Amino acid sequence: MSPGLSRGVIELRQSVTGADLVGHLLWPVVTLVALVLLQHRDLGAGQALGAFALPGVVGMFVALGMLLDVQYLSADREDGTVLRARAVPGGITGYLVGKLVTVSGTVGLYVAVVVAGGALLIDGVDVRTVDWVTFAWVLLLGLVATQSIGLVLGALVRSPRTAGYVSLPVVGLISISGIFVPVSALAAGWQAVAQVFPVYWLGLGMRAAFLPEAAAVAEVGGSWRPLETAAVLGAWALVGVVLAPVVLRRMARKESGSSVAARRDRALQRVG
Repeated sequence: MSPGLSRGVIELRQSVTGADLVGHLLWPVVTLVALVLLQHRDLGAGQALGAFALPGVVGMFVALGMLLDVQYLSADREDGTVLRARAVPGGITGYLVGKLVTVSGTVGLYVAVVVAGGALLIDGVDVRTVDWVTFAWVLLLGLVATQSIGLVLGALVRSPRTAGYVSLPVVGLISISGIFVPVSALAAGWQAVAQVFPVYWLGLGMRAAFLPEAAAVAEVGGSWRPLETAAVLGAWALVGVVLAPVVLRRMARKESGSSVAARRDRALQRVG
């Protein structure tokens, strides 16, 4: 097993035990409860909110993995983990692989909770009818696209305290990406903005996997657009894979013992 993979597996095991596991389960469980309570709300054309929104929620949690990358990377910069990784041959590559493994495993947990809970509690969700091939390639491209971009964003954030600001535009983007209601219900301008970014395509791809073909009538163009979904997610994944190692190495070169100490001092002053 490579060092990066081993590191990721260890970090994942640590993050899904004890109190950390409760923290990870909180948001998918709360979201699932909301879907159950609102599941019978009519969206028109005989489509209920619960069955329509669940695959979009799966896409949303995949996209939110980028925020985990931002949080982890900013914390690792502050405590010197990134600096230590730089001192080891191939350390930054191993660090990158490790974070992808950790966050992918965490996102997988979120997705499993939502899908399993939805199959049990939400009318119209039947895992026997899911197109698992479509689910798999959308999930894979989505993980690579969102997490590599998350690492790029994390490299630009100086501390865990400022990492929270990244969540604001991400949450805003999710709100216009057709997660809970069809994006076709939004103004044309917002539809155009949503379709530039991977969150919308993650939701669309997951709906294509979970919902019957007839449900596509509510989508832009009345189709699941699988080729466009693969093209946009693939483009974002390619951009992220190319940029992430470059940005991380550049960030790591700027790390030093004095910069780590200075960040620790500032953190202690805030606590004090």
